[in-house]
Amino acid sequence: MALVNLEKKGHILLIGLNRPDKMNAMNRAMYHEIAAAYYQLEHDDDDLRVGLMYAEGAHFTSGLQLDDWAEVFAKGKGIEPGEGELDPFHITGDGLGKPVVFAAQGICFTCGVEMMLNTDVRVAAKGTRFAQLEVKRGIFACGGATIRLQREIGWGNAQRYLLTGDEWTAEQAYDWGLIQELVEPGQQFSAALEIAEKIASAAPLGVQGSLRSSKIAVSEGQEAAKQRLFPDLQPVMASEDVKEGIQSFLERRDAVFKGR
Repeated sequence: MALVNLEKKGHILLIGLNRPDKMNAMNRAMYHEIAAAYYQLEHDDDDLRVGLMYAEGAHFTSGLQLDDWAEVFAKGKGIEPGEGELDPFHITGDGLGKPVVFAAQGICFTCGVEMMLNTDVRVAAKGTRFAQLEVKRGIFACGGATIRLQREIGWGNAQRYLLTGDEWTAEQAYDWGLIQELVEPGQQFSAALEIAEKIASAAPLGVQGSLRSSKIAVSEGQEAAKQRLFPDLQPVMASEDVKEGIQSFLERRDAVFKGR
């Protein structure tokens, strides 16, 4: 049985954790299936414009299956993707150039939070529980939380939970801006799909350009992002999609973009 369900829905790649009997605990095999899905989203199909990460069952994930990872970590090696894979934590290798929408429910611990931090729009069901439990297990977060969580929720809030291993709620996450939609339990997937469909219907070159500029601003600084704005916009302006965007405006209709 696949540990990750993959389905193409129009221009959207649905990526579903599928180990509900183990609360979707991430072993190494699941990690590599997710990493392969990210690679597929980025490289294998030009028609794919956005990913949607979700989980089967009552819980998003209880976190890393530490007994399966302990030997890897003990050797000082990271969580490394293989050939034809992209690290869903973006700690090693290249990152995605296409957006990912994230839908969580139930328990979303450790690696679940860290994958969420490497996505772009997040939805959670009311009652979802988040935590970075690593300090209660003898280690510390190594999938990006120490790098990204303070940027999302502020230094003090991040350290409050990274250093104690305490849980925080979906309501807190919504108030902090860590998640963008807070919905009734069972509605998280449909709410995330609605957002993904809106992204998929927008101009792909525009979406990817916007995401790239935003990521440059975070990773390299605002000045670097400013320097890239118009050089990166120039080839987009020569695209068929820009002509379609203008024509659809003049004709007062929805644009139909082709990503070229």
